[in-house]
Amino acid sequence: MTLASIGPLSVSFEFFPPKTPEMEEALWRTVRRLEPLNPSFVSVTYGAGGSTRERTHATVKRLVEETKLKPAAHLTCVAATREEVDAVARDYWAAGVRHIVALRGDAQAPGAPYQPHPGGYAFAVDLVQGLKKIADFEISVAAYPEVHPDAASAEADLDNLKRKIDAGATRAITQFFFDNEVYFRFMDRVLAAGISVPVVPGIIPVSNFKQIAKFATATGASIPPAMARHFEGLDDDAETRKLVAVALAAEQVHGLAKAGIRDFHFYTLNRADLCFALCHLLGLRPAA
Repeated sequence: MTLASIGPLSVSFEFFPPKTPEMEEALWRTVRRLEPLNPSFVSVTYGAGGSTRERTHATVKRLVEETKLKPAAHLTCVAATREEVDAVARDYWAAGVRHIVALRGDAQAPGAPYQPHPGGYAFAVDLVQGLKKIADFEISVAAYPEVHPDAASAEADLDNLKRKIDAGATRAITQFFFDNEVYFRFMDRVLAAGISVPVVPGIIPVSNFKQIAKFATATGASIPPAMARHFEGLDDDAETRKLVAVALAAEQVHGLAKAGIRDFHFYTLNRADLCFALCHLLGLRPAA
């Protein structure tokens, strides 16, 4: 299949806020490397339990002030009252941020059950409703092709997604997945449920297979046996892992594009090299 046969694609990138000066330098090298690709937006995550809230705010504001990118700030329900979350949202709007990724968020302690904050927004649907009362934000929410780990069932998970859309969300971004058939089956159910907003596939180039395997276990994402075999024997060979990672991600995106998908969200892990190479293979080049 040639690039001409799939047509133009649109991408967005996800970053996480830096914890150290060295990580901050690495993040901004990544931002500058990917900025010329003209993504539709870039999102900045929160840590578990809202632990990176201030760093997220600082990163988003710097993106507004120093780049031409359109930042989307993650907001979660954890570790904050409604008034505190609302104040953050108003601050973002005043700073020129018009796009929020509204999430429930993770429990503050790894492995602990999620507990809503007293006086806070209980779940993402409540956060979406609250944000729409503050300003006319563009709101993205999360979708789980392989079911959220805390969901009672696939049906309950899909119903939760529909309630978030009905509350005012304008887009859903999926958890990463590696088997396109998983996404296609999920979209059959999404459309049958009457959900018509874009459900953008989240793609993660796998440079560190052991790390991603841990992420997958925590989020309920499955790893195809064939994919695991591609990384066998490469634990100490980072350069070859990079080549394999880009090849596999490009193959996955091509398969989705062939089915008509045009928008993709790339989880960068604050690394520019893999995503830049992937975009190059997909025909996305820096503007002259």
